[in-house]
Amino acid sequence: MSRYRNASPRHDERPHASATTAQTEYRSSARQSRTGGATSGELAQTTTRFSIRKNTLALGAVCLASLMFALEISSVPVILPTLERVLHGDFKGMQWIMNVYTLAVTTVLMATGTLADRFGRRRIFVIGIALFGLTSLICGLAQSVPTLIVARLLQGASGGAMLICQVAVLSHQFNEGPERARAFSAWGIILGIGLGFGPIIGGMIVTVSGWQWVFWVHALLAIVTLALVFGGVQESRDPHAHTLDVAGIVTLSLAVFGLVYFITQGSDLGFTSSRAIFIVVATVIAFVAFLCAEQFSARPMFDFSVFRIPQFSGALMGSAGMNFSFWPFMIYIPIYFQIGLGYDSMSAGLALLAYTLPTLLFPPLGERLVLRYGSGIAIPGGLFIIGLGFMLMKYGSSVAHPDALTMLPGCVLAGAGLGLTNTPVTNTTTGAVPAERAGMASGIDMSARMITLAINIALMGAILIAGILFHLKARLPATIDTGLLARLAEKIAAGDVEAVGAGIPALAQIDPAGTAVHAALMEGFGWVMLYGGVGVWVLAALSFVISGSASRNAKPGTATPRASLPADPG
Repeated sequence: MSRYRNASPRHDERPHASATTAQTEYRSSARQSRTGGATSGELAQTTTRFSIRKNTLALGAVCLASLMFALEISSVPVILPTLERVLHGDFKGMQWIMNVYTLAVTTVLMATGTLADRFGRRRIFVIGIALFGLTSLICGLAQSVPTLIVARLLQGASGGAMLICQVAVLSHQFNEGPERARAFSAWGIILGIGLGFGPIIGGMIVTVSGWQWVFWVHALLAIVTLALVFGGVQESRDPHAHTLDVAGIVTLSLAVFGLVYFITQGSDLGFTSSRAIFIVVATVIAFVAFLCAEQFSARPMFDFSVFRIPQFSGALMGSAGMNFSFWPFMIYIPIYFQIGLGYDSMSAGLALLAYTLPTLLFPPLGERLVLRYGSGIAIPGGLFIIGLGFMLMKYGSSVAHPDALTMLPGCVLAGAGLGLTNTPVTNTTTGAVPAERAGMASGIDMSARMITLAINIALMGAILIAGILFHLKARLPATIDTGLLARLAEKIAAGDVEAVGAGIPALAQIDPAGTAVHAALMEGFGWVMLYGGVGVWVLAALSFVISGSASRNAKPGTATPRASLPADPG
């Protein structure tokens, strides 16, 4: 028979044989088609189920990693009074326990993002999780404040690597559209739960076991997370990954560290001493070097051209505003509840729910406000509500007998303002720039948050000590040495009230009931609340001035259009 089905039969072929063969071929082809179609359909279903299973495991890994990262920010402040007592630390040591974590996160964010693109996001994610678990174990084993600070530095670096890889894994693992939106929504909810419920979780852990388990629990969670990563996360990399902006990373980190060090250690060094002036000059030089490095780098970490987009710059004021007031105060409000109001760790954690729970409830309303009025109105409005909450907290703390109920309205309002602001800021910073710059814009947003947080943890601590010292001078006799009072103010701010009398024996006779000391602490917190409220209002005004007109000119209900930028250099 001819090799071609439509060819004429050769002279030695019989016609009826050709017809019979054709019928046989047709029946065989039909059977193969039915069998092959069934096999193909089953294979597709199996592949789909396998893909869904892997995506579920990947989402579980990312959510657990985000929970660990968030808990280390929000649960540790509750145990600071315990750490100060058990590890024989001081107020500055407690500040560094919190601050070094955020500084380390900021330092590694952009670097690990580039390394993940080049060497594999799954690989860097695994390394970050493993190191986070290991450093959490070391934190719990620490027997001194310096050891804990070093362990927290390493924990923050691994946490930053985890954080940046989470976004990359979700973006690669899930298809663009509803599937990816649902994945990011679940990730955001778990991150919010970690931040919102961290204080009560930390309080419960301390009450049930000990402060060490606030850290050790992450060593256990890291093992589970790694198992999920190996079971579900796909490897991915960018063959065109940017080169690492080493100069930008190093100079920015030095500038932020220098500023934070000057704020926290300036009183001990003497703000006008030669060492303090040297630190200021070195910080300024590092910042100028950072600006120059970004201008001349072929692949800069920060592309300053995005600041010409009003919506982006206005949203960045929102990033700074949230971390100027709400999040740094999260470090100090447990001290207020435990030392100022006399609550234990568990009760303080429960009281803090009024501060953190609204951050989970109000984001949907924030998104609707953006659609209705635009980000240039919604973001300043959310910041204004945060400031109003701080003012109400200040009023609630100044009544004759303050307690959790007098603080409740301010706490709820501040949390609601944070919830109204956070999601619009995140969406606007990435949505206002061209799609190819969204990753860089997200990096700037995240870096701005962490840098502002680190600086304001230090500033709020300095303001708290200054407020306590001012009121101690006003209430105690002038015969007491000022340097002694300054050290006393630090002990009060750290919550070490028992050591106050031992530090100044004469104080036991002057203030036997500790009324002046307690009043100074409450007044110092009043200064901090006033600073937080006024500061976030200033940033709200800046955000409105920068981007409010763009929102007023836009049609309600329309998304913020992506702006055009000059071509990426290099």
